[in-house]
Amino acid sequence: MTATSTTEATEPEPATAAPGRRRTFGLAAATALVMGNIIGGGIFALPATVAPYGTVSLLAFVVLSVAAVLLALLFGRLARRSPVTGGLYVYPRDAFGEFAGFLSAWSYWTMCWVSIAALAVAVVGYVDVLIPLHGNHALEAVVALAALWLPAVANFVGTRWVGAVQVVSTVLKFVPLLVVATVGLFFIDTDNFGPFNASGQSVTGAVAASAALLLYSFLGVESAAMSAGEVRDPERTVGRASVLGTLGSALVYLLGTVAVFGLVPHDRLTKSGAPFADAVDVITGGHWGGTAIALVAVASITGCLNGWILLAAQMPYAAARDGLFPTPFARVGKGGVPGFGVWACAVLGTLLIALNYTAGPDTTFRVLVLITTFTGCVPYLLSAAAQLYWLARGTRERVRPAGLVRDLIVAALSFAFSFWLIAGAGYAAVYQGVLFLFAGIPVYVWLRGRRENPSERRENHTPA
Repeated sequence: MTATSTTEATEPEPATAAPGRRRTFGLAAATALVMGNIIGGGIFALPATVAPYGTVSLLAFVVLSVAAVLLALLFGRLARRSPVTGGLYVYPRDAFGEFAGFLSAWSYWTMCWVSIAALAVAVVGYVDVLIPLHGNHALEAVVALAALWLPAVANFVGTRWVGAVQVVSTVLKFVPLLVVATVGLFFIDTDNFGPFNASGQSVTGAVAASAALLLYSFLGVESAAMSAGEVRDPERTVGRASVLGTLGSALVYLLGTVAVFGLVPHDRLTKSGAPFADAVDVITGGHWGGTAIALVAVASITGCLNGWILLAAQMPYAAARDGLFPTPFARVGKGGVPGFGVWACAVLGTLLIALNYTAGPDTTFRVLVLITTFTGCVPYLLSAAAQLYWLARGTRERVRPAGLVRDLIVAALSFAFSFWLIAGAGYAAVYQGVLFLFAGIPVYVWLRGRRENPSERRENHTPA
């Protein structure tokens, strides 16, 4: 990526890292960050969630992998212009002003705590393998809430504890995925795959609907861009790490999902609460393998919750320091963790689980994932729009045609893919997602009103 498609002469001065801040992430560390955040806990439940659509969902996985790589390229290009921490919040803010930056930050924060609720629900199916819950929704809700609150409380110990838990959980989460994605391929029975399109929709509609669910498993592609202020040579490293991490994750995901589809009969998979445990049971010919995988999955998802809760607290912390989130979010406790942000996401996640759990854990997970798709795609849309804006502002005599065409294609397709995924989420998810998004507007109005000088407001309203 050496060609420059826009000129800096027509753009605001790019943001830079804070003076004296040490950039600690090289290419390997940044790639590991992307892979570690993409491969979270959601993948442990998603094969069963998309199974009702049939094997057409595997096609959706391929399409979504291409879309994720395009987003990785987009964030790499944007990081060349703004190599600072908080990318998805910074890009819209720089291009369109504070309101766009706030909407992106608010939507991303919403995605974080909704994801936390979804992950807590995903734990239930694997706990049921270890300790049968017998379909008791009250017990299932207690398990989900325990999975949410234990990591939340652990966050108050400090970021060092969070980091240690993340190292262990990252290793654990790869164990069941790699076992199923490699060994499992040798035990596949093609009769288990079921119909190609079992949704009753058109193939296009089934691909869009299953892709909207599967996007949840790719959230994290933006990790290097979000942490660009910590990355060495971010203008080059962010893009490379984003692409390499996304490709590696997509390969593990696709092979693992193909193996699960081929190991567990389709009619059984659609009702499974622990698809990877069921797949390992087939490989081992007994229940001990599935029990071991279930134990690993519970530990992995809990560790993933540990990291997501910290991320959900850090995003509003960064925005609050810029005056775009309520002041309490900027407070940091003794352990270096924004305590108010941790409590906020835990309480909101609890309310969301309580509101949705009456429909059953499987339906709850699906609803939460689709809401996450909407709230996650809004920052992607705004970031793609920001790139299109900067490209449109380029001075013609300074533009390299090849670079301009490439960047236009990446930005336009990223915008189109994000829009397509929102459409595929369905009316209910978009409706609820819009409510979450618009609920932030009064917060922005209040914050903006408190920041403005009263004399400036009177001056702005004086007739010409």
